Amino acid sequence: MNDVKAVIFDMDGLLLDTEKLLVRFWVQAANEAGFPMTRENALAIRSLHRKFAVPYLCGLFGENFDYIKIRSRRMELMKEYLADHPLELKDGARDLLDYLNKENVLTAVATATDYERTRDYLERVGIFRSFNKIVCATMVEEGKPKPDIYIFAAKQLGLETRECVALEDSPNGVRSAASAGCVTVMVPDFTQPDEELSELIFAKADSLYEVIDLIKNVREG
Repeated sequence: MNDVKAVIFDMDGLLLDTEKLLVRFWVQAANEAGFPMTRENALAIRSLHRKFAVPYLCGLFGENFDYIKIRSRRMELMKEYLADHPLELKDGARDLLDYLNKENVLTAVATATDYERTRDYLERVGIFRSFNKIVCATMVEEGKPKPDIYIFAAKQLGLETRECVALEDSPNGVRSAASAGCVTVMVPDFTQPDEELSELIFAKADSLYEVIDLIKNVREG
């Protein structure tokens, strides 16, 4: 890992404390439509590309589950909430970015969120210009848990995936980064690494502050 030249960040649940809102509003939107989605169901689709989320949800709730309509309602609820509430950065996010920029380590975002909202969110919290590249699932053929987004992000940075640390909070994100060949560090939000995920990650960090120490120790040692 001492040849690490970049850090690639997931956004929701990793940089921004938004995963709790996405879960909340998925459940609300689905239940409004008559489908008894639970918090556990919503957690399972974190970072999951539509191609995989649709069959998963239809398998749970039947073929009448209107993914596009319910997702649109979830986005509407999120927009209404954020009109009255500030976006929250995860602890240590700004410090980690400051450290990486000071050390001339390249940075990118690899997120399932579309570019327009990604830019809006990151500008709201004042860190958009901290990244060399922004990569969204709409830019690749297949989103998470497939490796495409991390392979593309590394390519945009002019690097091999093995030269990139990937920071992820969700199982689907970890699977994506690890299968791409990134040095994958899990920073859990709602889910701790189980046996499967523990085999995929280089390390677990309990906060982004710990990532600073992890990278510093590796680069110096």
